[in-house]
Amino acid sequence: MSYYLGIDGGGSKTFAVISDETGMVIGSGYGGCGNHQAGREIAEQSIRKAVDQALQEAQLTKSDIAYAMFGLAGADREADFRVLRPMIDGLGFPDFEIVCDTVIGLRAGTTRPFGVVSICGTGTNCYGINRQGRALQIGGFGYTYGDFGGGAGLSVEVFRSVIRAWEGRSEPTRLTEAVLAMLGYASVEQLFHDFLDREAAIPYDLTKLLVPAADEGDSVAQHILQKQGIELGITAATVIERLGMQSDSFDLVLVGSVLTRGNTRHIIPHMESQVAPVALGCRLRVLTLEPVAGAVMLAMEKGGRQLEQTVYKQLGTTLTLKEMSEV
Repeated sequence: MSYYLGIDGGGSKTFAVISDETGMVIGSGYGGCGNHQAGREIAEQSIRKAVDQALQEAQLTKSDIAYAMFGLAGADREADFRVLRPMIDGLGFPDFEIVCDTVIGLRAGTTRPFGVVSICGTGTNCYGINRQGRALQIGGFGYTYGDFGGGAGLSVEVFRSVIRAWEGRSEPTRLTEAVLAMLGYASVEQLFHDFLDREAAIPYDLTKLLVPAADEGDSVAQHILQKQGIELGITAATVIERLGMQSDSFDLVLVGSVLTRGNTRHIIPHMESQVAPVALGCRLRVLTLEPVAGAVMLAMEKGGRQLEQTVYKQLGTTLTLKEMSEV
């Protein structure tokens, strides 16, 4: 029996899974941030912790793993791989590969060998591969380099909207009451001065307040989510055009907590408005499996196994995306 390791190392958590050749998950483990751009030592500790837990649960050693696939946020440029290769090599697996987390997200969301994936989690990213095997990534480097939103960016939009409404620079918003309640302040003035005095970072979980406010008709929240959808759509459409996929039929897989929590009606239609005019054969599909399933699939393929439908089914029974049930 052969065994395969898949790793999904994101900005907020790292998830490791070991499966046998049938797709049966026999071990899993968790760690913290797996993005080396947030700190190499933190990422390495998180990945080691997740891997060690998975191996312990599976009662296997590293030499038992036929192939290990590491899908890591921040694995974008050669400068990143110069950091990541020795770090992952130091884990001691005989055969492994490192890819960006966009790649495993796409593999987990479509059975076709080509397609596009849009990620909106802590940050945003977009990756595509066409029929000819040519790949392209756009985004993943933050607001300064052209991105918009993601959990980190949207939380800032929520915070600044509350400040602007308090100052009178924009219309009142339901987000004000929600932010004060979540953060435990009696007034926006108190919030304003305390955050300035402490030079405090904006909590990422403020993003969760957007959809409830938008559902209640709050125009400020609706506008923020609309902009997120449009920006994601523009990026995906650009990838499609640059890869020459306009006439193809393929899946655009939607990955990341902002896109997979079930409350995407304020975002997806605006993505479609940008993508549909470019590629009528593009179908948006919200990811239903944990992205780490894509890492396991790629590990199997790199290890020489051809995936059968039974493998997809087996992985699906264990690695259904938990976020899909969260509303």
